[in-house]
Amino acid sequence: MKSRVKTINAGQRLRRLALALLFITGLPLFAQTGAQPGEGRANIPDALQNYRIGRDLEGRNRMGEANIYYAEAVRICTDEISRNNTGMDSYTVLTWALLRQKRYAEVIRWGEQALQYANDYRIIETLGEAYFYMNDYAHSLSLIQRYVHALPRGDRASTAYFFMGEIYRNQRKYLLADAAYTTAVTLESRMPLWWYRLASARESAGEYASAMEAYEKALSLNSGYKEASEGLERVRRLNAINERNAASQGGGT
Repeated sequence: MKSRVKTINAGQRLRRLALALLFITGLPLFAQTGAQPGEGRANIPDALQNYRIGRDLEGRNRMGEANIYYAEAVRICTDEISRNNTGMDSYTVLTWALLRQKRYAEVIRWGEQALQYANDYRIIETLGEAYFYMNDYAHSLSLIQRYVHALPRGDRASTAYFFMGEIYRNQRKYLLADAAYTTAVTLESRMPLWWYRLASARESAGEYASAMEAYEKALSLNSGYKEASEGLERVRRLNAINERNAASQGGGT
């Protein structure tokens, strides 16, 4: 009987997630796409190379050095834009570099300028992140949804869904957050933070069994993740209480 109840609950939960994802994106869960408009590599290799070196240094916690390369990418891009103000690759790398430097107001200024010339989805997604960090969740969500509607499997789709989850979690819309985070980790499964956020959304929604699974995944990717370890122990206790209560109720009928 217990296994049958778990199977029913899992099926109900999957249906709720599918409906939630339809609500937030207008697309079926894990939709397939063909061509991806707006994708492409920058045609300014020097700026892009500087940006990538900066990202590599930042990943090794050498932010001071990274900022030197980000600043050079910004210089190259702004110089290019001064000579050709419709070059979308220049705007793209520029907004990426500014975002890494946490210069969010400048990301928004340059990104909005770029969108006057073309509907470039790389820039739309970057703007969504910038507005998120400026705590403008409504504008951020609108832009992120535009991106995933057009490119549900684009290069930045997993990140876009993660930020969508962050917005819904902050708004305490935990089922929607669960759907967004679930899509993010399906597209990119190697991010322990993303699994931790998924677990916390499920825990907040009272979905303790599925929260355990997500906490365990976060810990499998980062065994020293203290918050995930604490969360796992917490939901194990809560899930055990729920199972005892369900068993006592079942025994009394």
